[in-house]
Amino acid sequence: MSRFGTIARRTFLLGTAAIAGGVAFGYYQYARTLPNPLPQGEGQNPITPYVLIDQDGVTIITPRAEMGQGVYTTLAALVAEELDVTWEDIRVAHGPPDQAYYNGGLMSHGLPINDYERSGFQEMMIEAMTVVPKMAALQVTGGSTSMLDAYEKMRLAGASARETLKQAAADRLGLSRADLRTEAGAVIPPDGTPIPYADLAEAAARIDPITRGIELRSQDNWRYLGQSMPRTDVVAKSTGTATFGADIRLPGMKHATLRMSPRLGGEMRHFDASAAEAMPGVERIIDLGTGIAVVASNTWLAMQAAEAVEIEWAPAPYPESSSEMMEIIRAALDNSPNSTLRNDGDADEAPDAADIVLEAEYTVPWLAHSTMEPMNAVALYTGDALELWCGTQAPVLAEQKAAEAVGLDAAQATCHVTFLGGGFGRRGETDFAVLAARIAAEMPGTPVKTIWSRDEDMRHDFYRPAAAARMRGVIRQGFAHTLDGRVAAPSVTRQSLNRVAGFTPPGPDKGHVEGMFNQPYGIPNYRVQGHLADLAVPIGFWRSVGNSFNGFFMESFIDEMAHAAGRDPLAFRLDLARGEHAPTAGVLEAVADMANWSGETPVGIGRGVAMTYSFHTPVAIAMEVSDRNGTISMDRAWIACDVGTALDPAIIEQQMVSGLIYGLSAAVMGEISFAGGEVEQFNFPDYDALRIHQVPETEVRILETQPHLGGVGEPSTPPSMPALANAIYDLTGERVRDLPLNRRFDFIL
Repeated sequence: MSRFGTIARRTFLLGTAAIAGGVAFGYYQYARTLPNPLPQGEGQNPITPYVLIDQDGVTIITPRAEMGQGVYTTLAALVAEELDVTWEDIRVAHGPPDQAYYNGGLMSHGLPINDYERSGFQEMMIEAMTVVPKMAALQVTGGSTSMLDAYEKMRLAGASARETLKQAAADRLGLSRADLRTEAGAVIPPDGTPIPYADLAEAAARIDPITRGIELRSQDNWRYLGQSMPRTDVVAKSTGTATFGADIRLPGMKHATLRMSPRLGGEMRHFDASAAEAMPGVERIIDLGTGIAVVASNTWLAMQAAEAVEIEWAPAPYPESSSEMMEIIRAALDNSPNSTLRNDGDADEAPDAADIVLEAEYTVPWLAHSTMEPMNAVALYTGDALELWCGTQAPVLAEQKAAEAVGLDAAQATCHVTFLGGGFGRRGETDFAVLAARIAAEMPGTPVKTIWSRDEDMRHDFYRPAAAARMRGVIRQGFAHTLDGRVAAPSVTRQSLNRVAGFTPPGPDKGHVEGMFNQPYGIPNYRVQGHLADLAVPIGFWRSVGNSFNGFFMESFIDEMAHAAGRDPLAFRLDLARGEHAPTAGVLEAVADMANWSGETPVGIGRGVAMTYSFHTPVAIAMEVSDRNGTISMDRAWIACDVGTALDPAIIEQQMVSGLIYGLSAAVMGEISFAGGEVEQFNFPDYDALRIHQVPETEVRILETQPHLGGVGEPSTPPSMPALANAIYDLTGERVRDLPLNRRFDFIL
């Protein structure tokens, strides 16, 4: 078992003990201050793990992956707000993989609780879950948790650096730290003569960082936070100077690509590489067990040679077709449930004669991440060390897994994190780093860049699982009286954790039913059960994870209940939210106001609404579609979200629109299908996304009424799909219970 697997087992037990209120064993290790991983010397002076100062100025370490979501900007603003530096003068860097940069918010979604109205005990449990990522060194970007983790941590880091620099100045001047203030990257003594931070940095780096007695700025005094800041990655990305994994160039570098079994997880029985080996510039054909790698003088040649290799593949370890797999998933609905995380009232109560009983079954397909930059990594193996360059959402894991694959300890590996050309959860996996390391190990001393072809990338993903739901509702006197939902799908949590850590967590799988069991609706009889389906198709975390399919199931069925009751769908939802969760009612009221919602639409126009609470954030979306000579146009969308505290309104708006477009692309055309055990989609023509002219005109409203911080990277994706389907129902009168929608309707191309 890997080092991470051993740590994960221990920390899972420690986390369980913490939740039970009995942390004892290992508490010292959990509570201790972690050492600063930034090197000191050659003019570099790390003041805290997040602040590095040299003669050129201040570098803020933002140890979460920048994949277009703006995390480098807001994380930097958290530090800069307290550090008292001028925004234009700062630099931003990812920093090294290290335990000091663990994501303490990563497990906040893992507790099987409804967290939209948190009790003190629930707050304690959420806090206790920081044990796991700290002990396991989970430096991971995901789960819309970057700000949740960093909001206090990085402000404190900036304040600590500020006070430490003031102490260095106080020691130099023979004054008290209380006599000094800071402004624009300098300490200001009583005589008003500024001392630049760069002049104090060497002395400050020798002082133990000051962490006690620090007061953070009140929100009323914020200068950067709460504002739409200039993004720190825009200039580099706009000028083509940003470095992504595919941009890495090293002296003497060779180029490689892969050809892996199209029957995922299947073996390679035999291959004949003679034709490829005869191609000038091809240097090596490497047997990887489940496929081959070609090393050549350039990437295009490597890809051409890989296609020239004749390979016989073994069968897939799962049913050969999508339809066979869906039958297995549907059949799981009749098995004993893995979870019943919501069971309010009595869902088995017999309906009255006047009640309306509604039943429906829904399905959604497998989905790919389809990142714009295909998987890639550069690796250099020297026998006793491994160096990696790649865009990864989990750099510590990438180091550990890649090192393990070539027979090294994690301490012998170093990962340099680049910009990510899309992530969505895909780059939280480590396969692309591991395979690059294995290829480099065959050529010691030579850096090798491994780039997957688009075909290999699309056909060797860790997919969003296909899923099915069976819903039953009872409407009494125009109101939702009962909602009984069953969800079936393979478990992302179990497969992913088993892949990474080597064990499967016991107990109910919250991620499997999130987006359905934990919705802030006051339904008297409300039960949700999860049924796990066992399929060997590789699956992983896809933007919004279980919420992505449960949001569609739940909000489509709520819409069906509203129409069956003869009610306006938005007013129907408001009745469920009012009295249960004020922020949820607030976002519904906001989209009603933004869209001038009347509950009536003219002929040729359709409107739909949906709301999903996910990642601690309620998001409501209203969609407007129209009939354009038999094709559907997505014309307008209104999004309202309640994030508690809006740290950067422009980035929040960008993420809400991004999540909408990602979800609408999946709803309209997203489908990974299987035939003969192989994925049928090879490239973007087979697995497309919305183009600019298809995207609805979108308006976003940000609310701040929640008492806690909410995530923004994923929560607009789940309600986007049902909002569109509900709008199409309003337009056409046809209720769609399976995605993608282009199976039934034509859309503007």
